[in-house]
Amino acid sequence: MSEETTNPSGLSENGIAALSYITFIPAILFLILPRYNRSAYVRFHAWQSLLLNVVAFLSSFLVTYMVLPFMLPEAGILLAIVRIIWGIWLGAWVVWAVAALNGRKLEMPILGKLADRVANPSF
Repeated sequence: MSEETTNPSGLSENGIAALSYITFIPAILFLILPRYNRSAYVRFHAWQSLLLNVVAFLSSFLVTYMVLPFMLPEAGILLAIVRIIWGIWLGAWVVWAVAALNGRKLEMPILGKLADRVANPSF
């Protein structure tokens, strides 16, 4: 659990970690800017957010552009799958953003461990 510390921006670490789930842009900024990337908590949530966005994008891209052209009669089924992928992404985004805002380091299956390793490398 992250303690409630305030940064020069006036936001708490929890707030900054939650903002990293908005899109990939704040997540990247929080990883680049030194005043934010010093926090292991913020780095973890920023990396987890980036990984979630990459997986959602690649899954949607794969289904839409790699499989769809070969299955035109069943296109409705594939478009439904894409909508389900984006629905899962939205649900995950809300759950993990709220967890970050509440100071919890809630790890996503598979992605959470990877985010933890990338955010906190042990040399």
